[in-house]
Amino acid sequence: MSLEVWAAFAAASAVLLVIPGPTILLVVSYALGQGWRTALPMAVGVALGDFTAMTLSMLGIGALLMASATVFTVLKWIGAAYLIYLGVKLFRAGGTLDANPRTDAVSASKMLVHAWLVTALNPKSITFFVAFLPQFLNREADFWTQMAIFEATFLTLAFANAFGYALVASRARSLVRNPRAITLFNRTGGTLLVGAGVATVAMRSSH
Repeated sequence: MSLEVWAAFAAASAVLLVIPGPTILLVVSYALGQGWRTALPMAVGVALGDFTAMTLSMLGIGALLMASATVFTVLKWIGAAYLIYLGVKLFRAGGTLDANPRTDAVSASKMLVHAWLVTALNPKSITFFVAFLPQFLNREADFWTQMAIFEATFLTLAFANAFGYALVASRARSLVRNPRAITLFNRTGGTLLVGAGVATVAMRSSH
């Protein structure tokens, strides 16, 4: 795997992870209600959930790799279009972050399990990975080595992202609820996401 491909994967993953989906809304909800102590268990739960969804997706992609080069190529183009679609959607999302504080007392282990279940059982997670990962896989290289590198990279970023969201939400509640800040955040993320989709197409075309 080239450094260029890995860097592109890491950059696209980082942008995708900061999009406030169901998992991040759950993290923010707990942090708003119970403070910084939620950061570690929620981050671990999110990482485990992404590990579950990503592993299931990678196994399906591995089967596609062996089945048909044409199907795999089509999936890569669909994935690039999907990234651009997500970027446009995020850009137009506006300034709302629908996360209500969870004030009910919950143990760290229950928070971890809750985060794991929400992340792993979200149908969009597996669909997302199936569309996203083929952008960066090389059919000529060892699949399992690539899988290990991509999973380790994504899970590290997922943990850091959830941990960061929890800390920001617990310390800067006004920022989390500031429409202008969220609008700027969404538009920046959307632009980067569209760029990631275009870059993956250009990267393939240059080889």
